[in-house]
Amino acid sequence: MKLVIFLYPGMTTLDMVGPHEVLARLPDAEVIRVAETAGPVMADTGLQVVAEAAISEVDSADILLMPGGTDTWPLLGNEAVLDWVRAIDAGSQWTTSVCTGSLVYAAAGLLAGHKATTHWATLDVLKEFGAEPVKSRVVESGKYMTAAGVSAGIDMGLTLAARIAGDEFAQLMQLAIEYDPEPPFDAGSPEKAPHLKDAVIAALSPAA
Repeated sequence: MKLVIFLYPGMTTLDMVGPHEVLARLPDAEVIRVAETAGPVMADTGLQVVAEAAISEVDSADILLMPGGTDTWPLLGNEAVLDWVRAIDAGSQWTTSVCTGSLVYAAAGLLAGHKATTHWATLDVLKEFGAEPVKSRVVESGKYMTAAGVSAGIDMGLTLAARIAGDEFAQLMQLAIEYDPEPPFDAGSPEKAPHLKDAVIAALSPAA
């Protein structure tokens, strides 16, 4: 099972690491981290993640994972990346994303007519590309599995693990990573923390 994760400057690390923690433990999993060019990639909080290969060196995947981040926007017009995404998707078993990563798939034309999700602050952008936005932690439409913002990537990883290896394996992974959230605040959605919405939207908006 070949898992290919696309990395890019300004991505959010947990978008990649959350599902990676689960999916990398699938039976016979092979993980390849790629970027436009191989080498260190700086995430949005300054953490560096290494891409072992350039997109020119990877032409197939069983699972494609696109993380989101504060700097996803340039990818929506990056034809080299969009062409590569289309080519990988043509042969993938699963095409997955976390947070604003789904916007890349939408820009590539892959989600037209499909239900999909993204970070709550960018749901309307999906509609601009012909997708049907759904406010949910994980949305499955055919082989496309999209997750909402950041932490929802863990939910997506567990959901996909269940599809591939069965519920018991996914439950084993959930227990192993002790994924049993009890957040200290009840502020995890815009409905619960409306006074903070504008600050989050500003952080995720394209740079002027």
